[in-house]
Amino acid sequence: MLGLSLFEFENNSDWNEAGPDSVRKANHILYKYGVVDGFGHVSVRCHDNDQTFWLSRNVAPSLVAVEDIIRHDLRGEAYEGTDRKLYLERYIHAAIYKNRPDVVAIVHSHSQTIIPFGISQDHSLKAVWHMAGFLGQQVPVFDMAIHYGDCTDLLITDMKMASVMASELGLGNVILMRGHGATIVGSSLPQAVYRAIYTELNARIQLQANTMGAIKAMSAGESKASVSRISPQIKRAWDLWCEEIAS
Repeated sequence: MLGLSLFEFENNSDWNEAGPDSVRKANHILYKYGVVDGFGHVSVRCHDNDQTFWLSRNVAPSLVAVEDIIRHDLRGEAYEGTDRKLYLERYIHAAIYKNRPDVVAIVHSHSQTIIPFGISQDHSLKAVWHMAGFLGQQVPVFDMAIHYGDCTDLLITDMKMASVMASELGLGNVILMRGHGATIVGSSLPQAVYRAIYTELNARIQLQANTMGAIKAMSAGESKASVSRISPQIKRAWDLWCEEIAS
């Protein structure tokens, strides 16, 4: 139970959005906000068995229904067997959950505004406004070519590759993937969705500001303070997003 007592576990609001229907909601929210399109995926660790996680079958995010959600194990395979097609990059989720017991939810996207920061040799993604303080001073970039040469398709399709990327993520919240996309983690599903949306928006602002000349990013102290202030309020945004996709 990730180090929680039984009372804390049963009353921890982080787990209130940790089931198949919440994964469905997260997929639809991320599609509405342009973080995912026909590709991308989001998962959450199962509250009754933290060695498993909920992730959809291989289907476009906006089409995900509750019945599409499948329990996976930390090898990246269906926990109880299924003949339904699974996501090719499900190993990203498995490796991070295995490496990071503090992570409860993960978003993997190909967000177009983020891609430039994964391929630029001169500009790195960093927190430039208070809503994205979780990005810190510089977001790491995983470069497949460094580890596997320059003839791969840049996809992470086995546990070995995923474990290397998870190692490079370290204790961070976001890692970019050169020529591919980004992976974002959180201590709850609402937090991971929040971070995915605001990583995209921060990238948009940073790209715009770069056209104006030198920028002044947030300091480490500012980032820490902003995270402390905003984190307790994420549910406010989550409730709004859920209402939007319900209407």
